[in-house]
Amino acid sequence: MIHETKQSYVVLAIDDSPDSLRFLTDALSIAGMTVLVATDGEEALIRVNEVRPDVVLLDALMPGLDGFETCRRIKADARFRDLPVIFMTALSETEHVVEGLAAGGVDYVTKPIIAQELIARIHVHGKNAKLARSTGLALDAAGRALLAVAPGGAVLWTTPRAAALLQESFPTVDCDGPKALYQLDAWLQKARLQASPHPAVFSLLGLGNPLIFSFVTSIGPDEYLLAVKREYKVDNRQVLRSSFTLTAREAEVLLWIASGKSNRDIGEILGLSPRTVNKHLEQIYAKLGVENRTAAAALALNAIERQGSRPNG
Repeated sequence: MIHETKQSYVVLAIDDSPDSLRFLTDALSIAGMTVLVATDGEEALIRVNEVRPDVVLLDALMPGLDGFETCRRIKADARFRDLPVIFMTALSETEHVVEGLAAGGVDYVTKPIIAQELIARIHVHGKNAKLARSTGLALDAAGRALLAVAPGGAVLWTTPRAAALLQESFPTVDCDGPKALYQLDAWLQKARLQASPHPAVFSLLGLGNPLIFSFVTSIGPDEYLLAVKREYKVDNRQVLRSSFTLTAREAEVLLWIASGKSNRDIGEILGLSPRTVNKHLEQIYAKLGVENRTAAAALALNAIERQGSRPNG
């Protein structure tokens, strides 16, 4: 039988009460956790940047920068969007609970705190956050161009490949992502409800070439997973097809070669395996009468320029 090992978490406890901090430090240390403390919101913002904790325990009502605003400022930093914040409060009124969740909290406990209950919640939310980060790292390593957006189009996270595509098309971005992505709102609502064997797609024009977004799935009620790739102009593809008697897929591959993309990039863009890309290249070289990609790219560029257009990779 395999036994699950309890995780040890780094917890940042934020409270203006020395008695509360002493209680939390003692209880969580006994449970095998490392506890950092802060006595106000400003100090908490410094601590969270110095050592990223696994979980934050945050008193809702503090003098100066209160817990709600502290949480909002933490969550405004993209590095901490998956950092679970548990509010601690003597307030159980609905409006305070809603305000805490709206500020970015994942849970709340009421004072006086029951240590066993708090420890259980830390383990649940800490484990979920680590799983989410592991999933994100796996997607990053796979080189997929994926991003998650909230209703309205605000970008929650991206893989490096998607981040590069967005930066190329929307170089003036803030921590919430390109403002133009808010155009995705209506399309997201429609795509989420669309029952179709083919993914819904949306084209968004930024600087240079348009980006194509396809709806992958919903991650809970407030997070949508999208795939993104760069769009090519159909006229350039048709130019290559007619000039060299290529199939549609061969024309796509050749267009990306003319745009300077590597085999790996082409595979990611078109959703092809490296072996399939190589097979297409063999057919392209044979039809163009060339032996390498440099010569193929030169012929493709000449054909496109004769038609008065430019490659759109």
